[in-house]
Amino acid sequence: MVFLIPVREDPSDPQPREIYNWRVVAVAVAAAWGSSMFGYDSAFIGGTMALPSFQSAWGLADASAASQTALSANIVSTFQAGCFFGALLVYFTNDRLGRRPSLIGAGFIFNIGVILQLIGGGNIGLFYAGRALTGLGVGSSSVVIPQYIAECAPAAIRGALVGLFEIMLQLSAVCGYWVNYGVNRNISPSNQAQWRIPVGVQMIPGTLLILGMFWAVESPRHSIAKGLHEKAIKDLQWLRNLPADHPHIRTMISNIENQLEHEGVSSTQGGGNFRSIVRETFSSAVLPRLMIGIWIQLFQNFTGINGINYFSPTIFKSIGFTGTSVGLLATGVYGAIKSIFSIISFMFLVDRFGRRPLLLLASVGCCFTLFYLAGYASLTHSFEGGAEKNAAAYSAIVMVYLFAMSYVSGWNLSWIVCSELFPTHVRSFCLTITTCAQWLGQFMVVYSTPYMIESITYGAFLFFGGMTVIAFGFVYFFVPETKGVALEDMDILFQETTGFASTKRQQFDEIITLRNRQRASNKLDGEEVQYVENSEKVV
Repeated sequence: MVFLIPVREDPSDPQPREIYNWRVVAVAVAAAWGSSMFGYDSAFIGGTMALPSFQSAWGLADASAASQTALSANIVSTFQAGCFFGALLVYFTNDRLGRRPSLIGAGFIFNIGVILQLIGGGNIGLFYAGRALTGLGVGSSSVVIPQYIAECAPAAIRGALVGLFEIMLQLSAVCGYWVNYGVNRNISPSNQAQWRIPVGVQMIPGTLLILGMFWAVESPRHSIAKGLHEKAIKDLQWLRNLPADHPHIRTMISNIENQLEHEGVSSTQGGGNFRSIVRETFSSAVLPRLMIGIWIQLFQNFTGINGINYFSPTIFKSIGFTGTSVGLLATGVYGAIKSIFSIISFMFLVDRFGRRPLLLLASVGCCFTLFYLAGYASLTHSFEGGAEKNAAAYSAIVMVYLFAMSYVSGWNLSWIVCSELFPTHVRSFCLTITTCAQWLGQFMVVYSTPYMIESITYGAFLFFGGMTVIAFGFVYFFVPETKGVALEDMDILFQETTGFASTKRQQFDEIITLRNRQRASNKLDGEEVQYVENSEKVV
């Protein structure tokens, strides 16, 4: 147990107790402030757009429903477009300069965007520019954070530490919901501070990300890939709280170097060129993993979660809860439930039960609640204003909350799965592609959701529910279990096993068990042996 995170490692391959320490947790928290930028934005913007002061500032109070829908879609989708291009462009700094400089730069860009939004009252072009820049900061950090944490974390607690990405996201989302509720209750609608305060709070996570990453160390795996061998050892011994000559440190460094050599990259050459990275990414060895990463990020969005996140006040209104304060209160409870179950999932479930079972169970829960909401809206004509605050309406609210519980217990894991799938040499490039898929999916969902609500009403729930059924089949057949698998052993899971996902992990465990028995036998014989990812030994 390290800071309430249970440690569940392979009993056949015990690790030094020192590697589970406060430093790896603190580094993960420092990086996760970047996801806090995303979480707060996903929650606050929908509620802020519903505030009377915001509607007055942008001339929406007397605007037509079509104008309000268009502005809402544009404000949210401008941010999503910025996220897409941020995820695309960060590749060139992430591999060349490192994880730390990339995250520091993301924090500065994000804060500049916040400043433009604050001074852009009445100037829609300036506000859009600010939204685009905050999107660039969030998009670039969303590529780097899961990768950085995964590369620094011990395998036994990697899921929980990468899960801090989502925990911080959800906690910040709660802040976004309740900040809107607070300013709506306590600040006059005629006071521009009512909408400027929620916008300005964005500066807090951006600034904390910058300060945290100035303190943190670089990813040892990146340093070795760039030929910085001594720096990698120094940073790794700090992270693991072990001396540089400890067998654990020597084995990790050797395994990373052998992994790079196996991928055809010499650490003394500073990594391969871009052409070799592209060729490897689309090779038969990596392409199947890339497709898993792309589709799992797309399906995460097709559950409809981000449509509900951004437009939850509108959805609660359609269920029958009218009034700005009532809608924001219901939305705040929704955010609190997501945060609580995110913490439970990432701290206690993901490294115990694994990624795959939680994804499957979450799909079932999301599907059931979405179809229920579709049936409720169809029978009560709630989108046409026919819903009443009766027992049926409250049951629909409960279903929205159950949907949130199901989603965060499983589909939040897409970031963890993607951070684990890829070889060291191409990890940054592959994560750039999968994160672009994430933001493309978000853009499609958040841009279309207000139009879907307006035109097909409860059909939006039917669409997202149907997509979740397909997502269940995708996970069942194609996503193997990656819990506890060392990053340097992922090639074994994907290249030395056959069949559908349900049988791959069983074959992998048999291979690793045999390897560990051989290692134990060699230690008993007095040999000093180090193992690399393909189960061959280097004396």
